[in-house]
Amino acid sequence: MKFDLHVHSCYSKDSNASLDDILESAAENGLDGFAICDHDRIEGGFVCAKRAEELGSKLIVIPGVEVSSSKGHILALGITEPIEPGLSPEETIKKARQQGAVVIIPHPFKLTSHGIGYIEGLDADAIEVLNSRCVTDGPNNKAREAAEELGFPMVGGSDSHEAEMVGRSYTEIDTNATTAEEVLDAIRTGKTSPGGGKTPMSFVVKQMFIGHMNKLTRRLGMR
Repeated sequence: MKFDLHVHSCYSKDSNASLDDILESAAENGLDGFAICDHDRIEGGFVCAKRAEELGSKLIVIPGVEVSSSKGHILALGITEPIEPGLSPEETIKKARQQGAVVIIPHPFKLTSHGIGYIEGLDADAIEVLNSRCVTDGPNNKAREAAEELGFPMVGGSDSHEAEMVGRSYTEIDTNATTAEEVLDAIRTGKTSPGGGKTPMSFVVKQMFIGHMNKLTRRLGMR
């Protein structure tokens, strides 16, 4: 089954991707499901899962979050409560584990986008070794080499901030799951492999512009 395990929605400050557009794009791009991992917010995943049910979609939506730890970003899938930003990576992972979440280290060596810079010694279920938004191959290659050396399962994710890019990178999961929890169980057993390609530079620039404009709007008290 084909899943994008790193998707941002309009619940992230730097994305304007609507949940309906994400669901439509995921279906058009041949996904079986995806994880909503907004920055330090968990609402989007639950709202999206409910919306998928309302629409009669067969897509499996996994509620998740991209937590801003003190060293960089960490994905927690299957989370039920927010995790405080700014904790150490180890404490962040501990908090996620207490909720039974699957922990993935995203773009660990993409230091310009809050990669934590290391994976050794971390209690993670998998490492994101294919992130579509890595403009150069270096960060993804380094993540793959480190994951292989340390024996971590590997996944891919689009890190999409635009609905059109959902599924650009993805994870093949060896499962016949019908629920989000069954998908998470398969990830826990390491039955994963990454696939896909890069996000076009035009979309990367577009997302950066949207992020800056959203920040400016909030500072001016217009949102």
